[in-house]
Amino acid sequence: MDKRKLGMGSKRKTAYRLISILFGLVILYSFGFGTIAQDEPPAEDVAAEEVMEVSAADAMAAAEAVQHNLDHVWILLAGFLVFFMQAGFAMLEGGMIRETGVVNSLAENFMDACVTGIVFFIVGFGIAFGSAEGSGFFPQVELFLGGATGAGEGDGTKFVNFFFQFAFAGAAATIATGGMAERTNFAGKLIYSAILGAIIYPVVVFWTWGEGWLYQQGFVDFAGSTIVHMTGGIVALTGAYMLGPRAGREWGRPPEASNLGIAALGTFILWFGWYGFNVGSTLGAGDVNQLGLVAVNTTLAAAAGALGAMFLKHWLTGGWNMSFILNGSLAGLVGITAGCAFVTPIGAIVIGLLSGVVLVYSMRFVESMKIDDAVGAFSVHGACGAFGTLMIGIIGSQSLGAASLLDGGGVELLGAQIVGVVGVAIWVGITSFIMFYVLNRMEVLHVDPEADRIGIDAYEHHASVWPNILPLRESDEE
Repeated sequence: MDKRKLGMGSKRKTAYRLISILFGLVILYSFGFGTIAQDEPPAEDVAAEEVMEVSAADAMAAAEAVQHNLDHVWILLAGFLVFFMQAGFAMLEGGMIRETGVVNSLAENFMDACVTGIVFFIVGFGIAFGSAEGSGFFPQVELFLGGATGAGEGDGTKFVNFFFQFAFAGAAATIATGGMAERTNFAGKLIYSAILGAIIYPVVVFWTWGEGWLYQQGFVDFAGSTIVHMTGGIVALTGAYMLGPRAGREWGRPPEASNLGIAALGTFILWFGWYGFNVGSTLGAGDVNQLGLVAVNTTLAAAAGALGAMFLKHWLTGGWNMSFILNGSLAGLVGITAGCAFVTPIGAIVIGLLSGVVLVYSMRFVESMKIDDAVGAFSVHGACGAFGTLMIGIIGSQSLGAASLLDGGGVELLGAQIVGVVGVAIWVGITSFIMFYVLNRMEVLHVDPEADRIGIDAYEHHASVWPNILPLRESDEE
């Protein structure tokens, strides 16, 4: 056994000597022979270096192409989620209103996507992201996506951006539909959705995301608390005011929801789709910090909003009100949408909780004004959208690009946020009032009085969502 060990030790020493000699020769070559050839390297070495440089450039270009494609795929996936929110809105509205208007609500929500898709393609996108030269109030408009066919360079990027922005525009129209539920003439609904998607909403986008005058003032809204939600909420409030209350409406006692199960499922869909709304607004998949922050902030605000509204409603009236739990979560989501990339997770919880409070008191105020907002659209989207936008200027994080009042930034950002909220409110309020006034004069805003007697589903669609349980009533006009 000892001899074997000695033999192995001898072999190892021999091997170590050989390795040492070879290593020394390599060093000598490198510092000796190699030095002689430094002034005039062989042609083969020059060619190899050039190949390596070209290969590195190709690798960098390939990596950039992969990231470019990944960013666009992410935007598309986020857009799919936002579009799926149309189903959530339809289910939430259908569950929150009375049984006699559910078919109408589903039809109107469906047509929001259809009408908005066409008008936003024709003119809306061209206004929203037209050239910002001049005053910044109205752009140089490009119709039909500038004639993009899919064969030109850059057409794919334009198509991806259009689809993502169309999904947002559809959401703004659907918000208005909820507040005006059960009494809007279907033809009038098609008209106001077209005007909203073609002009009113795109101008708001141009002023902000399109680098118009509000953008130039320093206004920020990451994913659309004001741009999408407050716009839809103000249109909803204006339309509800112009329409008047639903038949048989008792102030202080809103009609009971027809199906809270469907409404709850719709709210879950909206929460799920909101990750596309907020996280998708990163417009790329390269910044993991931002992606994660926005996802967490969205989650925390939704949860806090439900808790805030639920406990406040319980304290005010008793009982654990399911409608306020659902709308509270949406209030938190709306509130955090503007600042989801500009506040810390603790800030998101604060915004969510306070949004739930804003929701409750806003709904009480709207009710006291005798405006019949069927699903609380203004309170959820309008009031909480404005509130969340302003909160960026108060608790935004300087390290995240929002130097707020409480984080060393003074009042500059808060001032810009106030100007933005007021400017958008004035534009949307005036234009929607004119729009609804004209439709009312044309007698295509409010449904025929006979629909109030037999139900809008029976009158306008000759259908019932539960025909075996809720048979259609006959119209005197038939």
